[in-house]
Amino acid sequence: MYKSILVPVDIAESEMAVAAISAAVSFAKTSGGTVRLAYVRSLVPITYMEFVPADFDAEQQQDAEAKLAAIAAKIDLPSEQVSAKVLIGSVHGEVLAEADASGADLIVIGSHEPGMLAYVIGSNASAIVRRAKCSVLVVR
Repeated sequence: MYKSILVPVDIAESEMAVAAISAAVSFAKTSGGTVRLAYVRSLVPITYMEFVPADFDAEQQQDAEAKLAAIAAKIDLPSEQVSAKVLIGSVHGEVLAEADASGADLIVIGSHEPGMLAYVIGSNASAIVRRAKCSVLVVR
């Protein structure tokens, strides 16, 4: 079945990932696979950098890592089967790169009802579905 499962998580809307994490855990339990959570931080525009404290980026990274670790700690799998990584960049680009880098054979992504903007420019979930080299399960 699936040995390496990647689950993108938005820590600002972590409840949206609950169903995706549950599905990933179910697959991992069945096949003895691993679950990797990934959160993608947005890039801070260079024009704003002079207005933020020097350690802003490091603080944001630490905060994101702590929040993602808290989500990972609640997963009902042995700790050696769960990992988490905070990335920086565009969501779909970083998720796809992480899937390739980690050897994921399944991406399980949560989705919600798209707004009009998603139909015009595309959502992260649809971009991942269109471009992934592995299987993708979109969970509502």
